[in-house]
Amino acid sequence: MLEQDVEDILILDGHGPGGIVFEDLHPFAKLLHGRPTASRKIRDEIVKTYDIFIMIGQHAMEGTLTGNLNHTQSSKAYDYYKLNGKYIGEIAQFALYNGALGLPLIFLSGDDAACKEAEELIPGITTTSVKKGLSRNSAISCSATEARRRIREGIQKAIKNHNQNPIKPLLWKGPYILEKRFVHTDLADSASKCHGAERIDSKTVRFHSDNIMEILYR
Repeated sequence: MLEQDVEDILILDGHGPGGIVFEDLHPFAKLLHGRPTASRKIRDEIVKTYDIFIMIGQHAMEGTLTGNLNHTQSSKAYDYYKLNGKYIGEIAQFALYNGALGLPLIFLSGDDAACKEAEELIPGITTTSVKKGLSRNSAISCSATEARRRIREGIQKAIKNHNQNPIKPLLWKGPYILEKRFVHTDLADSASKCHGAERIDSKTVRFHSDNIMEILYR
């Protein structure tokens, strides 16, 4: 990390407690933690005070042929997400949500499929691949030591690149239609009862909104 460029780091563990060793965090880092977490309204007021965000250890969206552990939200629940007719995964969800708060996604690490997904979504982003996916449950991974080296160098490069050629927050024009295809009909049954839901077929439900932040995690 370029210490001269960093005054404050906020870390959010997106997969619950236990994945981060607090004692090993960078001296500048703060950890947003606890379950159940605070409401998005409370977190958003904190997050929007930052300048950029990065994603470490990310996977490709559901259905990516060689994406290691590919899924979108829950692999047991969702077949796909579409936003305004375009397939999206968790990378787009997070980038668009934080983009609405004014934060650009400047770096992502993960398998090669996740890196490709991010590069197609955000021009100029810096990515670091630490594994090559062979299938959903198989990959060729580098060592932990090598992964840390690649990620460290990748973040340094991303900050330098962003300082020279700033990446803009990811913003898509509304109105927005989020289409969810569920794995089972009973999940669609439940989703269709939500306010404003539109049942398309036995396993597909759509949601409509003019506010991207209201619709991405419905």
